Amino acid sequence: MTDLAAFAAHHGVRHYLFSFSDLFGVQRAKLVPASAAAELAVEGAGFAGFAAWLEMTPADADVLARPDPASLTQLPWQPEVAWVATDLAVGGVPLEQAPRLVLQRQLERAAAKGLHLRTGVEPEFFLLDPLADAIADTRDTGEKPCYDQLALMRRYPLISELLEAMEALGWGPYQADHEDANGQFEINWTFDHALTTADRHAFFRVMVATLAERHGLRASFEPKPFDELTGNGAHLHLSLWSGEGTNLFADPAGELGLSTLGYQFLAGLLAHAPALCALTNPVEASYRRLGRATSTSVASWSPSWITYGGNNRTHMIRIPDAGRIELRLGDGAASPYLLQAAVLAAGLDGIERQLDPGPRLDTNAYTHPPSEAEARRLPTSLAEALAAFEADTVLSEALGPEFCAAYRALAVRHRLPTVPATA
Repeated sequence: MTDLAAFAAHHGVRHYLFSFSDLFGVQRAKLVPASAAAELAVEGAGFAGFAAWLEMTPADADVLARPDPASLTQLPWQPEVAWVATDLAVGGVPLEQAPRLVLQRQLERAAAKGLHLRTGVEPEFFLLDPLADAIADTRDTGEKPCYDQLALMRRYPLISELLEAMEALGWGPYQADHEDANGQFEINWTFDHALTTADRHAFFRVMVATLAERHGLRASFEPKPFDELTGNGAHLHLSLWSGEGTNLFADPAGELGLSTLGYQFLAGLLAHAPALCALTNPVEASYRRLGRATSTSVASWSPSWITYGGNNRTHMIRIPDAGRIELRLGDGAASPYLLQAAVLAAGLDGIERQLDPGPRLDTNAYTHPPSEAEARRLPTSLAEALAAFEADTVLSEALGPEFCAAYRALAVRHRLPTVPATA
């Protein structure tokens, strides 16, 4: 275990950000002087849980946040500060509703079966005018702006700084591009163990927002900031590995190079898709993204049906090449931890029950949508997704009743639109 005081002395760190992600994916933190870090690493930094998006009251005891040194990340743009993800407890007992713990519990379930999840995430974001809900680059007006070289290079100062920061952190960034919407970008980095990817995803959102502000911009990960433009996805690439480092999704004899285990995992995602949406698509704007087949670029790049295909981006699940699958369901509002926890829980159920996903669809689902006999539609509202989440007892049991009750209660109170009273 890394000694925080020793790390600070060796790397010139003056302060630590003890950070956690709440139930709505908001990053919360306290700034801890390096001189106090060793003590608080044991005792935990105290937070009032009710003041964040946790299902608690002002009468509840402090939530104590203890750092996980494995997540330690020195800020490349401000190296006297280091960020560290924390694990939450109340009264010495782990806080079961804490999103990072929910993911850890699923990883433990998988490990008990000899399975280890590795993931890569593709978080899309807009760069906006900080004083208005508008694309910051007024020259970024193309009808099909994806991969626009000039628009990308006009944001070179920020994008290159992000790439260099990720290289310094050892993430292995390998490409950045202008995405399908005007003002939209994406940066990809190398896949890793699921908890590592989730921690990096959480940090990435903070890093992008911080550096964008320094460049006079506002970064938005919102699912659908502009009704006419493609929304922000958070596509997740998935594979299960043995403890010895063998990719268990890879099978040269399998259809499209995917193993039986991989298809069972995929089938679990299909089976639980309506309930998954409550976590992968957690705000009302998420359903404006899922419900749109087109945008000004003539494609939304988001699914509307619970289907899978080969290397075909019009379906909920894509098999891009041998040994992995891509879930295209999640969006920029999803918690980095709950996104992966829910997906793993659903996939493990598919493996445990040896589910069969049925035949894949190779059609263009935007121009030739499946019939109701071939596929189910994804939920069209957050209320519908939350109802499916409550009804899915298998997924709820896997994720834990305390977490599920807390998430549902908070989402219903604070995220569902209120219905006006009638006379």
